[in-house]
Amino acid sequence: MGEFRRFPVPGGLAGMRADAGLAKLLGLSRTTVATMLDAGDALCDGAPLDRSARLVAGSWLDLTLPDPPAPLTVVAQPVAGLTVIHADADIVVVDKPVGVAAHASVGWTGPTVLGGLAAMGITVATSGASERQGIVQRLDVGTTGVMVVARSERAYSILKNAFRHRTVDKVYHAIAQGHPDPTDGTIDAPIGRHPKADYKFAVMAGGRESVTHYETIEAFPAATLMRVHLETGRTHQIRVHFSALRHPLVGDLTYGADPVLAARLGLTRQWLHAYSLSFVHPAGGSAVTYASRYPDDLAHALDVLRGS
Repeated sequence: MGEFRRFPVPGGLAGMRADAGLAKLLGLSRTTVATMLDAGDALCDGAPLDRSARLVAGSWLDLTLPDPPAPLTVVAQPVAGLTVIHADADIVVVDKPVGVAAHASVGWTGPTVLGGLAAMGITVATSGASERQGIVQRLDVGTTGVMVVARSERAYSILKNAFRHRTVDKVYHAIAQGHPDPTDGTIDAPIGRHPKADYKFAVMAGGRESVTHYETIEAFPAATLMRVHLETGRTHQIRVHFSALRHPLVGDLTYGADPVLAARLGLTRQWLHAYSLSFVHPAGGSAVTYASRYPDDLAHALDVLRGS
């Protein structure tokens, strides 16, 4: 049984759905809160609270919070397709394949970059939470490409600051449906967690600043290959921004892509690849750039588009 807490509904949550309001109040995911509500662990003025009920300021909440999850740890596990582009005493740069997470997380039981590195005998920095030590950036499970992990504590600190202060040049290649107008441009739109789907994000007022620059590399009858430069690094940023423009990434069914086109191209995930990463090396201060070639599924889809 978890911790019991009792307090009134704050005025700022008045009118919100119970699941969304409690998630915001408690700092928990909506999935976790929904489980609490379904189990009867959330009462409002003594009565069970329904997910879709609207919160009323001043009403009293009686909540039984879930037990905190057990700490996650890195488990050494060979990862097929994970290759090392560069390694030295301070950093390791990898080419991440599809279907691999950067690190362990609640609900994810698949392979991870850190697990793959551990299986190779490559040590990383001890800074950060136990399950993501050495991680200074992340790529979505369904996104492939170049990624850097810190091996020394000094490198971890320097690279974290570099990503925070936007001095790392992150270049992606993406194929969007249709033809964005203008062909080259900037998307400056705040991103926050989707109000109805805990696993998605959306452009929304009150979201975090998010800036994406793009330029057309090649246009096809049904889609456009683009070079995308991230100024910020929000979760799903490129996918959300192009979906908001009504030009979702080809294959990205989560954000509105055409399933018929995805099937024709043989895609089971979004056409998005972390193409290159440029930064100042934390040891010596020299500028370095690392790049990754398209994996087979993305290269095949591109060939089909070029032949259409």
